[in-house]
Amino acid sequence: MGDPKRPKKAYTTPHHPWIRERIEEERKLLREYGLKNKKEIWRMESMLRNYKAQAKKLIALRGSQAEKEKRALLEKLLRYGLVKETTAVDPVLDLSLRDILERRLQTQVFKKGFARSPKQARQFITHQHIMVNGKTVSVPSYLLTMQEESLLSFYPHSSLNNAEHAERVVLEKKQKPEKRKPQRRMGGRRFSQKK
Repeated sequence: MGDPKRPKKAYTTPHHPWIRERIEEERKLLREYGLKNKKEIWRMESMLRNYKAQAKKLIALRGSQAEKEKRALLEKLLRYGLVKETTAVDPVLDLSLRDILERRLQTQVFKKGFARSPKQARQFITHQHIMVNGKTVSVPSYLLTMQEESLLSFYPHSSLNNAEHAERVVLEKKQKPEKRKPQRRMGGRRFSQKK
Protein backbone atom coordinates (compact mmCIF):
# COMPACT_ATOMS: atom_id res chain seq x y z
CA MET A 1 0.00 0.00 0.00
CA GLY A 2 2.83 2.39 0.80
CA ASP A 3 3.43 4.98 3.46
CA PRO A 4 0.49 7.42 3.77
CA LYS A 5 2.92 10.23 4.58
CA ARG A 6 4.57 9.82 1.20
CA PRO A 7 1.92 9.93 -1.52
CA LYS A 8 2.97 8.78 -4.96
CA LYS A 9 3.63 11.29 -7.72
CA ALA A 10 0.58 12.44 -9.69
CA TYR A 11 2.60 12.97 -12.87
CA THR A 12 5.33 11.50 -15.03
CA THR A 13 8.25 13.53 -16.28
CA PRO A 14 9.21 13.69 -19.98
CA HIS A 15 11.29 10.77 -21.29
CA HIS A 16 14.05 13.05 -22.55
CA PRO A 17 14.70 16.32 -20.67
CA TRP A 18 16.37 18.34 -23.45
CA ILE A 19 14.01 18.55 -26.42
CA ARG A 20 13.88 22.16 -27.65
CA GLU A 21 10.34 22.07 -29.16
CA ARG A 22 8.84 20.64 -25.97
CA ILE A 23 10.70 23.12 -23.75
CA GLU A 24 9.53 26.07 -25.87
CA GLU A 25 5.94 24.82 -25.88
CA GLU A 26 6.03 24.37 -22.10
CA ARG A 27 7.44 27.89 -21.70
CA LYS A 28 4.55 29.31 -23.78
CA LEU A 29 2.00 27.43 -21.66
CA LEU A 30 3.62 28.66 -18.44
CA ARG A 31 3.30 32.27 -19.58
CA GLU A 32 -0.15 31.95 -21.14
CA TYR A 33 -1.81 30.19 -18.20
CA GLY A 34 0.29 31.71 -15.39
CA LEU A 35 1.45 28.35 -14.09
CA LYS A 36 3.91 28.10 -11.21
CA ASN A 37 6.19 25.44 -12.70
CA LYS A 38 6.35 22.64 -15.25
CA LYS A 39 5.08 20.07 -12.75
CA GLU A 40 1.62 21.55 -13.23
CA ILE A 41 1.85 20.96 -16.98
CA TRP A 42 3.10 17.41 -16.45
CA ARG A 43 0.26 16.71 -13.99
CA MET A 44 -2.35 17.82 -16.54
CA GLU A 45 -0.58 15.83 -19.28
CA SER A 46 -0.70 12.72 -17.08
CA MET A 47 -4.40 13.26 -16.45
CA LEU A 48 -5.02 13.61 -20.19
CA ARG A 49 -2.91 10.53 -20.91
CA ASN A 50 -4.96 8.50 -18.40
CA TYR A 51 -8.25 9.60 -20.00
CA LYS A 52 -6.97 8.67 -23.47
CA ALA A 53 -5.63 5.28 -22.30
CA GLN A 54 -8.96 4.52 -20.64
CA ALA A 55 -10.82 5.52 -23.83
CA LYS A 56 -8.58 3.31 -26.00
CA LYS A 57 -9.17 0.36 -23.70
CA LEU A 58 -12.94 0.93 -23.69
CA ILE A 59 -13.15 1.22 -27.50
CA ALA A 60 -11.73 -2.30 -27.80
CA LEU A 61 -13.85 -3.86 -25.05
CA ARG A 62 -17.35 -5.24 -25.48
CA GLY A 63 -19.94 -6.18 -22.89
CA SER A 64 -22.16 -4.66 -20.24
CA GLN A 65 -19.29 -3.69 -17.91
CA ALA A 66 -17.50 -1.91 -20.77
CA GLU A 67 -20.69 0.06 -21.53
CA LYS A 68 -21.00 1.13 -17.89
CA GLU A 69 -17.38 2.29 -17.84
CA LYS A 70 -17.82 4.17 -21.14
CA ARG A 71 -20.88 5.92 -19.79
CA ALA A 72 -19.10 6.84 -16.53
CA LEU A 73 -16.05 8.23 -18.36
CA LEU A 74 -18.13 10.25 -20.82
CA GLU A 75 -20.41 11.64 -18.10
CA LYS A 76 -17.38 12.75 -16.09
CA LEU A 77 -15.80 14.49 -19.09
CA LEU A 78 -19.15 16.02 -20.04
CA ARG A 79 -19.47 17.51 -16.53
CA TYR A 80 -16.10 19.20 -17.02
CA GLY A 81 -17.09 20.38 -20.50
CA LEU A 82 -14.30 18.44 -22.21
CA VAL A 83 -16.62 16.51 -24.55
CA LYS A 84 -19.89 17.55 -26.14
CA GLU A 85 -21.78 14.26 -26.33
CA THR A 86 -22.12 11.06 -24.33
CA THR A 87 -22.60 8.59 -27.17
CA ALA A 88 -19.11 7.87 -28.54
CA VAL A 89 -15.73 7.55 -26.86
CA ASP A 90 -13.79 8.72 -29.94
CA PRO A 91 -13.85 12.48 -29.06
CA VAL A 92 -11.83 11.71 -25.91
CA LEU A 93 -8.86 10.84 -28.14
CA ASP A 94 -9.04 14.32 -29.73
CA LEU A 95 -8.61 16.15 -26.40
CA SER A 96 -5.56 18.38 -26.06
CA LEU A 97 -3.62 19.71 -23.10
CA ARG A 98 -5.07 23.19 -23.67
CA ASP A 99 -8.60 21.81 -23.27
CA ILE A 100 -7.79 20.68 -19.74
CA LEU A 101 -5.82 23.84 -18.88
CA GLU A 102 -8.88 25.92 -19.87
CA ARG A 103 -10.97 24.17 -17.20
CA ARG A 104 -8.62 25.07 -14.31
CA LEU A 105 -9.95 27.46 -11.68
CA GLN A 106 -7.04 29.84 -12.24
CA THR A 107 -7.81 30.18 -15.95
CA GLN A 108 -11.54 30.62 -15.39
CA VAL A 109 -11.02 33.34 -12.73
CA PHE A 110 -8.91 35.26 -15.25
CA LYS A 111 -11.31 34.67 -18.17
CA LYS A 112 -14.34 35.77 -16.12
CA GLY A 113 -12.62 39.08 -15.36
CA PHE A 114 -12.05 38.60 -11.63
CA ALA A 115 -8.32 39.28 -12.12
CA ARG A 116 -6.14 41.27 -14.51
CA SER A 117 -3.73 38.43 -15.28
CA PRO A 118 -3.44 34.67 -14.75
CA LYS A 119 -0.73 35.28 -12.12
CA GLN A 120 -3.04 37.62 -10.20
CA ALA A 121 -5.84 35.05 -10.48
CA ARG A 122 -3.52 32.50 -8.89
CA GLN A 123 -2.72 34.92 -6.07
CA PHE A 124 -6.43 35.62 -5.39
CA ILE A 125 -7.13 31.87 -5.23
CA THR A 126 -4.24 30.96 -2.94
CA HIS A 127 -5.11 33.86 -0.61
CA GLN A 128 -8.68 32.49 -0.40
CA HIS A 129 -10.49 35.42 -2.03
CA ILE A 130 -12.37 33.18 -4.50
CA MET A 131 -15.42 31.03 -3.78
CA VAL A 132 -16.88 28.23 -5.87
CA ASN A 133 -20.47 27.28 -5.10
CA GLY A 134 -20.32 28.98 -1.69
CA LYS A 135 -17.01 27.37 -0.60
CA THR A 136 -13.55 28.93 -0.65
CA VAL A 137 -11.14 27.04 -2.88
CA SER A 138 -7.42 27.67 -2.49
CA VAL A 139 -6.20 25.29 -5.19
CA PRO A 140 -5.48 27.00 -8.57
CA SER A 141 -5.42 23.64 -10.41
CA TYR A 142 -8.96 22.73 -9.28
CA LEU A 143 -10.96 21.63 -12.35
CA LEU A 144 -14.29 23.43 -12.63
CA THR A 145 -17.40 21.64 -13.78
CA MET A 146 -19.77 23.43 -16.14
CA GLN A 147 -22.23 24.03 -13.27
CA GLU A 148 -19.57 25.51 -11.00
CA GLU A 149 -18.38 27.89 -13.70
CA SER A 150 -21.39 30.14 -13.19
CA LEU A 151 -21.05 29.96 -9.38
CA LEU A 152 -17.68 31.73 -9.17
CA SER A 153 -17.58 34.72 -6.82
CA PHE A 154 -15.41 36.64 -4.41
CA TYR A 155 -15.47 35.72 -0.73
CA PRO A 156 -18.10 38.04 0.87
CA HIS A 157 -15.77 39.31 3.62
CA SER A 158 -12.84 39.82 1.24
CA SER A 159 -11.75 43.38 0.48
CA LEU A 160 -11.71 42.36 -3.20
CA ASN A 161 -15.47 41.92 -3.10
CA ASN A 162 -15.74 45.71 -3.53
CA ALA A 163 -15.76 46.63 -7.25
CA GLU A 164 -13.87 49.85 -6.45
CA HIS A 165 -10.88 47.96 -5.00
CA ALA A 166 -7.57 49.12 -6.50
CA GLU A 167 -6.68 45.64 -7.77
CA ARG A 168 -10.02 45.21 -9.56
CA VAL A 169 -10.10 48.54 -11.40
CA VAL A 170 -9.21 47.97 -15.03
CA LEU A 171 -6.13 49.89 -16.04
CA GLU A 172 -6.62 52.18 -19.01
CA LYS A 173 -4.07 52.10 -21.78
CA LYS A 174 -1.42 54.73 -21.42
CA GLN A 175 -1.48 57.37 -24.11
CA LYS A 176 1.73 57.95 -25.96
CA PRO A 177 3.35 61.27 -25.12
CA GLU A 178 3.50 63.82 -27.90
CA LYS A 179 6.76 63.93 -29.78
CA ARG A 180 8.82 66.98 -29.05
CA LYS A 181 10.66 68.73 -31.80
CA PRO A 182 14.39 68.08 -31.69
CA GLN A 183 16.57 70.95 -30.57
CA ARG A 184 19.83 71.81 -32.24
CA ARG A 185 22.83 73.47 -30.74
CA MET A 186 24.40 76.52 -32.21
CA GLY A 187 27.41 78.08 -30.58
CA GLY A 188 26.78 76.54 -27.15
CA ARG A 189 23.14 77.72 -27.03
CA ARG A 190 20.08 75.65 -27.78
CA PHE A 191 17.56 76.84 -30.31
CA SER A 192 14.30 75.15 -31.14
CA GLN A 193 13.56 74.67 -34.78
CA LYS A 194 10.86 76.99 -36.07
CA LYS A 195 9.11 76.58 -39.37
